[in-house]
Amino acid sequence: MASGIVAVGAVSMFFVEMGTGLPLVYVHGNTGSSLWFKLVMDVHGYHTVAPDMPNFGRSSALAGEISIERYAESIAGFMEARGIKNAVVVGHSLGGCVVQTLAVTRPDLVRAMVLVDSGAPNGLVTPKDRHPLIETMRTNRAILEQALKAVVPTLKDEAFFRELVDDAQKMAAPAWIGNAEALSHFDITAKCALYTGPVLVLRGSLDPIITEEMAKATAAAYPNARLRLLDGVGHSVIVENPALFLTLLKEFIAEIGVK
Repeated sequence: MASGIVAVGAVSMFFVEMGTGLPLVYVHGNTGSSLWFKLVMDVHGYHTVAPDMPNFGRSSALAGEISIERYAESIAGFMEARGIKNAVVVGHSLGGCVVQTLAVTRPDLVRAMVLVDSGAPNGLVTPKDRHPLIETMRTNRAILEQALKAVVPTLKDEAFFRELVDDAQKMAAPAWIGNAEALSHFDITAKCALYTGPVLVLRGSLDPIITEEMAKATAAAYPNARLRLLDGVGHSVIVENPALFLTLLKEFIAEIGVK
């Protein structure tokens, strides 16, 4: 697996890539990074690319206001810089909201969407009284570990989990509250019908963040979407059961006839 850095406007974006063929782009979630896709990078026939968004992982910080729209712009800029278009784009959690925004604003870049335990088109509200806990997660690794463990309850690889926590701690300080606020104010409900490409929505039955009702609302918002509910999986099938995710991804790609 190769890695590199691309300048997108004023920020530097780290990425990893693997394979050759059709483009497949992975967009991570909050407190995440490209590392979350380490176990699902090898997809036969695809050039798989996973960037760290600005504010995350090994990418530089994003100056000014934090919003889902600006994250989507950074992904669009990254794809243009790498010559990627008409890709299958996978978004996890907050990254799912980023991908949805990308799809309705730059449909030329998105051949199909896969949304993994994604926020709904009308966002995900975090009450302000939870902000102190978020700040504690930023400064207290033990609390952060406890919070992340709750969202990936079936992940048993402790060494890999510690790597995920290491990357979570790299997130820019303003993004901890900023991302929560960005998701709370996010709403593209009125634009969803503009995207008519294929959409696969995945939701784990053990997910403590995204409810089944949210997942159903996401699938219902798009004209050509389908929903798969996954038993015995938490918020992140990509790390909890990567083999299952790859099977579902390959089935979806085959069904929609991506060539």
